Amino acid sequence: MTLFEQVSEDIKKAMLAKDKVALDALRGIKKEFLEAKTAKGGDGELHDDRALQILQKLVKQRKESAEMYAAANRPELADEEMAQCKIIEQYLPAMLSEEELAAELTKIIAAVGATSPQDMGKVMSVATKQLAGKAEGKAINMKVRELLNK
Repeated sequence: MTLFEQVSEDIKKAMLAKDKVALDALRGIKKEFLEAKTAKGGDGELHDDRALQILQKLVKQRKESAEMYAAANRPELADEEMAQCKIIEQYLPAMLSEEELAAELTKIIAAVGATSPQDMGKVMSVATKQLAGKAEGKAINMKVRELLNK
């Protein structure tokens, strides 16, 4: 079952359970999926790798919104955003731990032949593709800097 089909099924379950937060989050996901499916230049299909990118973008948006609401002293809205974020994260694969990320990046650095911080671009281009959905770009960036500065 593709992510698109899974989300559609879960919308039905959320409706039956009358779970408003889950329903809002799932409808937001489906809206983004449908837009990506029908986007210009697409083949009318939504592949899971593209769906994962969309889910990551939605999680990032929810976290940023929650931070803004918290800063504006609107905790009820921040809590709602974080609740939706947790629901969206259920569809993402498990994130790499700090140690696993370091091990993967060490392999990539060796494969690319990077030796100094000037090689960061080469490492990041490979790392972001290979670790898509497994680690956030910000975490990858920070760990690459740390490893190249050793």
